[in-house]
Amino acid sequence: MSIPQQREGLWRDLAPQVLARLLRTYGPDQFDACEDAVQEALLAAHQQWEENPPQDPLGWLITTSRWRYVDWVRSDRSRRDRETKVDRLTEPLLGQGTSSGDDSLLVLQLCCHPELPRAAQIALTLRAVCGLTTAQISHVYQLPEATVAQRITRAKRRLDELGRVFPATTDPSALTPTVLNVIYVMFTEAHHTMSGSPARDADLADEALHLGRQLRSGAPGDTEVAGLLALMLFTEARQPARITAAGDLMALDEQDRSVWDRTLIAEGLRILDRSVAGATPGPYLIQACIAGLHAQAPDVDRTDWREILALYRLLELTTNGLNPTIRLNRIVAEAMVHGPARALELLDQLREEHPGLPRLHAVRADLLRRSGDRVAAAGEYREAARAADNLAEQRLLLRRLRELGA
Repeated sequence: MSIPQQREGLWRDLAPQVLARLLRTYGPDQFDACEDAVQEALLAAHQQWEENPPQDPLGWLITTSRWRYVDWVRSDRSRRDRETKVDRLTEPLLGQGTSSGDDSLLVLQLCCHPELPRAAQIALTLRAVCGLTTAQISHVYQLPEATVAQRITRAKRRLDELGRVFPATTDPSALTPTVLNVIYVMFTEAHHTMSGSPARDADLADEALHLGRQLRSGAPGDTEVAGLLALMLFTEARQPARITAAGDLMALDEQDRSVWDRTLIAEGLRILDRSVAGATPGPYLIQACIAGLHAQAPDVDRTDWREILALYRLLELTTNGLNPTIRLNRIVAEAMVHGPARALELLDQLREEHPGLPRLHAVRADLLRRSGDRVAAAGEYREAARAADNLAEQRLLLRRLRELGA
């Protein structure tokens, strides 16, 4: 990993801790200003650390962020409480050289404030805790970037209205669905980056796994927490075969399964063994079971596709049929069980309802190729490559197109 990539991972880890220190001092109603101060400090670090890296990166960022906030308060003459805040700025900065996991938890707790709508909680957490840009968040959720930005702005405004009070933590489990969603989005972005260059964000993937393990240790009886962690372990296990040394993506049917990480697969299977029996099926646990079947299969042809198809049908029922991507994946399983002709009929129905669904052209191209219609398949690969904004995915589609002789 290059030095800039190492620093990016370090900054992603330190930014929530720095933000938490400022919020402790100046109050959650100053979320917007504190976040701006942290961003300015990170920019200064990017400019200065190349030639003069600090011995204590966290302390440097906290001090720099604090003075950026000082400058903002002093310049904002219209705020009624400015004298009080300036007095508080003279307080000594305690413990600035130490890192605490509770700091990230504090920011997470604030971002998941019960007074915020769940969509706003997730968007704000991804922005403030995980360091994802609004463009990355919009990419994962397939929403306009302006919509995501508006959610974050409204969430900050609502926190300002709520004043200087942090939410009570009498029921930590109430935050679990939001936290699971945030970790899932982190991991999805890590393995399918917005640009595709690089194809995988290793630091973000490691952080998502770390948070998943922490959540699992704190809620060992929660089967959805177990499901998400197992799902991430199975996905991470395939990385050695999923991305080539040149950074190109390899589809599941092309991967060399001998290089899959069997240690991670075994860990994921142990989690499922302890969690599935008697559990109420939830989306993450069902997806983990699907991934587990893929992880145990020696190749594509000897995969238990009938069981996978049954699990996708259950997943659709569990999510009330509201997620067209789940339906698309179920159609792929239908093709493996009942053949590409039946799957193409189902895919045409899905296209009428969701014409702009990502991966739809790519799946249709694969099904046409399997059915022997190479000309139609080539046309769909071209459409898929034209629509792809992910460079790694685009290269995979163009390679498939070349294999057809087109």
